[in-house]
Formats: sequence, structure tokens, C-alpha cells
Amino acid sequence: MRFLNMKSINRNIYAAMFGSFMFFQLAVLGLGNHAGEGLLSDSSREQIYYGIQLPVILGYIGYAVFERYLKRETVKKYTFAAVFTVLAAGSLIMALADKAAYLYVSVTFSVMPALGFLGGAVYHRMSIEAASGVMIARRMGIGCAAAVALQYLLQLGWGETPLLPVFMLAALVLTCFAIQKKPEILPDKIIEKPSSRSLLYSCLTASVFLLFIGFYNSYIHHLQIQSGYIEFNVYSWPRLMMIPCYLLFAFIGDKRQGRLVPVTALCMSLTAMLNSVLTGSADVYDLNMCLFYCAVAASVAYYDLEFWRLAQGTKHPAFWASTGRVLDSAMVLICAGCRVSKLGASAVLAVNIICLAVLILVMTVSGGFNITDLKEQKLSSSLLSPESTFDLIKQKYSLTPRETDVFRELVLTEDKQTAISGRLSISVKMLQKYVTSIYKKTGTETRSGLSELYRRTMIGE
Repeated sequence: MRFLNMKSINRNIYAAMFGSFMFFQLAVLGLGNHAGEGLLSDSSREQIYYGIQLPVILGYIGYAVFERYLKRETVKKYTFAAVFTVLAAGSLIMALADKAAYLYVSVTFSVMPALGFLGGAVYHRMSIEAASGVMIARRMGIGCAAAVALQYLLQLGWGETPLLPVFMLAALVLTCFAIQKKPEILPDKIIEKPSSRSLLYSCLTASVFLLFIGFYNSYIHHLQIQSGYIEFNVYSWPRLMMIPCYLLFAFIGDKRQGRLVPVTALCMSLTAMLNSVLTGSADVYDLNMCLFYCAVAASVAYYDLEFWRLAQGTKHPAFWASTGRVLDSAMVLICAGCRVSKLGASAVLAVNIICLAVLILVMTVSGGFNITDLKEQKLSSSLLSPESTFDLIKQKYSLTPRETDVFRELVLTEDKQTAISGRLSISVKMLQKYVTSIYKKTGTETRSGLSELYRRTMIGE
């Protein structure tokens, strides 16, 4: 019982680890979006927003390389200590320093690689948890929902209060503490190796999901910088729409081995197509923001759960575990390079329609619309036909043709011996001799034992 309690505690620590990291990441990125405010021109500040995505990507990739090639525990401890120091000092400066200073901009760019590195470690640990068979979607959904709620309260609902750096530091400490704990040994089971095609399809699907929100993300960031985060603000109350969306994935994400996630994400991401027009009254803008954040939550939930479940079957699990997050930042850079914030509403809508067609095609080819339980699929595909099952039993236990006929009657019907003997045109006494012989040859003692033998033979046990 003590072992079970400790196991539960370890699992809860990892759940708290993910929620803490998500809050810390959201808070740091939120502060980073204000880098250069009151110091640089609007166009320069937009470039900073896009520019910080690259060091984040490098941080995630850096962790994958670190995990793959550095095996010495001492080196790992010193590396994580350095990452913790950079993040702790940098985040405190960002939370307390004047945004209209070059120091703030420099610290922002210094913190981002460390943020990506820590994120890579967290995502890698979550993929190990997914392979261990825990309810990973529940941990992801609840963690993200809690992180969004707390960040909203501390950075907008109550303004940037003195509590923000305290909570950020506490979240960072909890995250780093959990990372240092040894992951539990995976159970003795075969982890299915994903094919190169399935990995490609997952990357394409995640990229299209992110492209849906990429146009809007670039446009709204352009508008909020121009308005000084007053008329347009990506952190306003519609951001809370992500909370019920994440909780939805927490509820359905572990059912049927995650087969419901792609279809649910597709339905929610379609709302992004309605965001092609941002102008109009404040009510219309708020509605668009709500729909946008539904699409954001769907995209994040999809790539988190998809790549966590695939990662441990690959040769480079630390890399694939955070692939979705890397694609997220990469799509921001691609949208910046394409200058989508300059596109008109009709052009954005046209691109969204093309993306929808591609997404449906990829999901159709990859089986994304198949919501059948994987265990049921494997079971049904491996079942022998009734005749093949009887033939196999006949050969394995050296049953005579007549004994095989009796065996078939005993397991496929619930009739009494008198009815069975009548159908087979033999006496009840002769039927009993056949039954006794069948029990002896198969090592069973009852009719229910014969039925269980038939079932196990059919499913290949």
C-alpha cells in the first residue's frame, strides 16, 4: 500500500510540474511581448516578438541533443542548475525592471533559450508518463487550464501585481524539482514504433492546425502593438475561453487511446476560419477573440498529446516529444516571413479554406477520422473465424471429426444433451462418451471451460 501511495505521489508531482511550467512559460512570454515598449518603434517591437521564437526553438532542440549525447549525471545537474539560475534571474528582471530599457530587451533574448531547454525536459518527461499508461490528457488539460487562469489573474485581471514574480519563482522551483526526480521504469510492454509516414502525417496535421491560428496571431499582435495594448489586447478576458476547451480535452483525450483528439481538434479549429475579419464593433472583436482561443487550445492539445504518445517509440524521444511546440514557434516565424499581418480578410479566408482541404485530406489518409478503440481494432483484426478456430482446436488436441462436431455444439449452443444428441443423430450415452473424451484431451472439466478454450484460441492467446 505504501508503494502505491508513493507511486500516486510521483504521478501527481509530474502533473503539478506540467501545470507549473505552463504558467511560467505563459508568464515569461507575456512579459517578453512587452520588450522594448516605450523604447523602440512599433515595427522593431514586432520584430522582437518574432525574433524571440528562434531562441525558444534552439532551446528545445538543444535539450534533445543534450539528452541524446550527454550521459554523465554530474554534467546534467550542473546544466540544469545553470538553466535554473538564468531563468530565475532573468524572469525576476523581466517582472520588475523597466520595459523601456535595453537591459529588458537583452534579458528577454537571454531567457528564451533556457526556457526552451527547460520545456524540452518537461515535454520529454510527459512523453515517458504517456508511455507508462497514465491518463496523460487529464494532466495536460488540467495543467493548461490552471496555468491560463493563474496567468490571467496575475498579469491582467489584477494587473501585474507584486505577486507575479513570487508565483513565477515558485512555479520554476517546482518544475525544476520534479525534473530532477528519476522517472519510473516503463512497464514490461512493447512500445509500438511509429512509422516514418505516421510521424510525417502528425507533423503536417499539427502544422496546418497552427497555420489556422497563425494568421490571426500575427494580425492581432500587429494591432495590439499599434494600440499600446489598449484597444486590442491578446491577453484580455476572451483568453479564458481556453480553460473549458482544455478541460474538454482532459475529459476525452484519454478515451479510446486518444482517437477522439484529432476529430475534436479539427471541429474546434474550424472556428479560426471565422477570424478572418477583425474590424467592426467591440462585441464582434470579442467574439472573434473567443473563437481564436478555442482554436489555440485545440491546436496545443492536439500536438501535445499526439507527439507525447509517439515519442517513446522513436529513436529520439526527447526530440519528438517537443516537436509540436517547436512547430508552434516555427509557424509563427513562417507567418512573419509571409507578412500575413498585411493580408486582407478575403486573402486570409482563402488560405484558411485551402488549409482546411489539406487538413481533411491528411486526416483521411492517416486515419485521423477513425475513432475506433485501438484495442478493439487489434482484437477484431486478429480474431480467427469460427471454422478456423475449430480446425485449430481439432489439430492441437487431436479431436476426431465427430468429437469436433460435439465440441462445436457445446460451445455455440446452450442446449441440453438430449437436444444435441438428436441433432447429431446419436444416443445420449454415446454423446456423453464423446464429451468425456473431449474433456480429457483438452484438459478441461466443464462446458464453460470449453467455451473459454474456444475464446482464447479465437483471439490467439
